[in-house]
Amino acid sequence: MHSEAVSPILPPAPSSALGSPGLATSRRTIRPIAACALQGVCYLGEYLLALDSVRGYVLRINPTTNDTTILNPQHTEEFIQAEGLAAWENTLWIGRENSVYFFTLDYLALHHFYTLPYPVTGVAVWENTVYVASQKAGYIYIFERESRRLITRLPLPGVGPSTLAIQGEMLWVCDRVEQTVFCLDRATGEQHFSVLTPFDSPTGIAFAPQATSTDTTAYVCYAQEEPYVRDNPNNNLDSPFELSYRDRTFIHPLYFHYNPQTHIALSNGYLVEMSYVEELQPLEQVQLEDLEWRIALPTDTDRQTVRSVESIGLPFTEEIQQGQRVAVFKFPQLTANERHIFGWKAQLEIRAIKYQLTFEDVEKAPPLAADFQAKYLIDDDELAMDTPIIQAAAREAIGTETNILRKMLKIRNYVYDKLSYALTPRIDTPDIVLDRGIGSCGEYVGLLLALARLNGIACRTVGRYKCPPQADQRHLPLEPDYNHVWLEFYIPGVGWLPMESNPDDIGETGPYHTRFFMGLPWYHAEIAKGIPFETLTAQGQRVEDVSIGELALNHVRFVILEELPPNA
Repeated sequence: MHSEAVSPILPPAPSSALGSPGLATSRRTIRPIAACALQGVCYLGEYLLALDSVRGYVLRINPTTNDTTILNPQHTEEFIQAEGLAAWENTLWIGRENSVYFFTLDYLALHHFYTLPYPVTGVAVWENTVYVASQKAGYIYIFERESRRLITRLPLPGVGPSTLAIQGEMLWVCDRVEQTVFCLDRATGEQHFSVLTPFDSPTGIAFAPQATSTDTTAYVCYAQEEPYVRDNPNNNLDSPFELSYRDRTFIHPLYFHYNPQTHIALSNGYLVEMSYVEELQPLEQVQLEDLEWRIALPTDTDRQTVRSVESIGLPFTEEIQQGQRVAVFKFPQLTANERHIFGWKAQLEIRAIKYQLTFEDVEKAPPLAADFQAKYLIDDDELAMDTPIIQAAAREAIGTETNILRKMLKIRNYVYDKLSYALTPRIDTPDIVLDRGIGSCGEYVGLLLALARLNGIACRTVGRYKCPPQADQRHLPLEPDYNHVWLEFYIPGVGWLPMESNPDDIGETGPYHTRFFMGLPWYHAEIAKGIPFETLTAQGQRVEDVSIGELALNHVRFVILEELPPNA
């Protein structure tokens, strides 16, 4: 599936009274002063307008200097709890509760346009057409502006509250929960592609009025709360610290690049330095002769490029194991008194990815090759595939479905229905996990592997760490709280596709996100596909009587160096 990417085919944006010639797109994070929760953004000439739904501010922002002005200083009450912001000519549009309103900056009073049976989350306007999104209804309603007549409605992609924007013939849907921006044909609602945003909770998207047909930069605003530890002097002096929350809102460029030939959409990425180091410190008396300590290395993929790898502490040799790079550290003799630090450091270019495949695209997928069947349809990791409970679950999960992509999605949703996420002290087999209804990410993966393989879908484990998704904290050491695993499944004629283990399992019965179904965010480091992350051999034999955790402490560190420029 590797192929040179091309720019998405986007129609040129028309000239309008809103723009000025030669508008340049700024590429920087914008943090408006005094903003609390931005819930919509649009362009007005060279400026960005943003809606703060908590304070009721309509803000004008210079994207180059960050200078911010409140445009409605005497009319804030009318804009509290409003969502979505759109502009056409000299008129601005918002949604509030179940209704759509419009106003001008010369006369800030709200004029009622239309009331829906359900809450409005987003508005977009193009010439004489008004587009209105309602999550609860599940539709984008399309109105004629002058007559206020309902023309038609389009299915709303995603599962969360959505804001809207229009660029030429494209309708853009920004889903707050899915962390995704969808590109739709504004006439038919057909989805061209979707991209992941680099931060959680995107609440609005805006394209410059003069964006060209090859411009792949937009602005997206975000609004969420972040936890922090507060030193509260009013608390007990012996324990003054408390967990609290504060608002976090900003505007950041969205870079994206869609290749229709490979069905791959890439978005914002970062140059990340990752190091994995073992600190040798045996807990018990041990003596191992001719020890080889193998640690998997990062790999090149459609979304990840390994710039460099170097050793830390001790040198290693490199070998290829089932197509994966592995660092081999050799110890002629290892005793309890030895202390070493050893591992690797890598610079990685990592982007977010979404594969754009429909059920129809894979309807005529060829049969799985015999070598893949022998390798990826077997129980090679205590998957309990021969137990009655797992075999029954495999049948129940897909029913009569034959389409391979639908089968995989049904299996994922079935597992999400049956399990709830929790950290567990050890990894149990899928039959035990399914019976108790609770699992860690590794246990989700085990059950998914078992059900998929029993249904003829080749799949493998991928891991092993996620960079803390704090892209604004550059050049600082960041340590993940724990390791993580996910999986890839294989479609003949297409290739390997990623799927997260548990992060999309939100809610009791769905509908579940599909943000990480055939997609990964930028902060996943891809290492050890289908092979163990670390193994020990002594004198050529697998070490079974002592674990890696008994021999060493691991140290995992990420440093976010810089944001990558848009793809060429």
